Amino acid sequence: MDFTAEKKDAENNTANNPENVHQSLDSSQLASALDSSNTNKETEERQARELKAGLHPLKNKFVFWYTRRTPGVRNQTSYEDNIKKIVDFSTVEGFWVCYCHLARPSSLPSPTDLHLFKEGIRPLWEDSANCNGGKWIIRFKKVVSGRFWEDLVLALVGDQLDYGDNICGAVLSIRFNEDILSVWNRNASDHQAVMALRDSIKRHLKLPHSYVMEYKPHDASLRDNSSYRNTWLRG
Repeated sequence: MDFTAEKKDAENNTANNPENVHQSLDSSQLASALDSSNTNKETEERQARELKAGLHPLKNKFVFWYTRRTPGVRNQTSYEDNIKKIVDFSTVEGFWVCYCHLARPSSLPSPTDLHLFKEGIRPLWEDSANCNGGKWIIRFKKVVSGRFWEDLVLALVGDQLDYGDNICGAVLSIRFNEDILSVWNRNASDHQAVMALRDSIKRHLKLPHSYVMEYKPHDASLRDNSSYRNTWLRG
């Protein structure tokens, strides 16, 4: 698959014409816009360096994380302590180098979580990029979860899912009787983006009709201290 990133005209216009931003935004919006402009510039510089080196840059830089914890009630402090960064990558070549050396889901003990998130976003409900968002959840039999996880990872890294800028990352949760795949997005109140993401996941994973997808906002998870129970939306 082609993982080469495409730059958006709107982002370039913002980065190249900061005076337009000053005229239309208040101070708080301006700070956010300038942060975004700086991020876009850093991304473009990173991609230019990688192209010069003969590599194939991705649109986003990603990080693989790993969590292995003792079963029981979720405690934020201990949960954060258990999240370990494995590796980051920003090119097609870098992805395949690290992915080929990762343990396959079928070989991992339960309970274990594998996380793939954009750089700068921690796989925590409380992270500033996640706190207003939520996640689509799909439950799989253990014999097939690895294949669906790989298909999702390729779609995420290749920026192939709709509303890609609204996506934070994905998690594969290895459990005793099943494995649970979830895709996290930034804004749980944007119904159009939430439903478009659902449809895009179904399409790219070629998900059989028998599978049910569930959605849960992260603030609900914080209230009931549960990732996968009491979901709000099914589809």
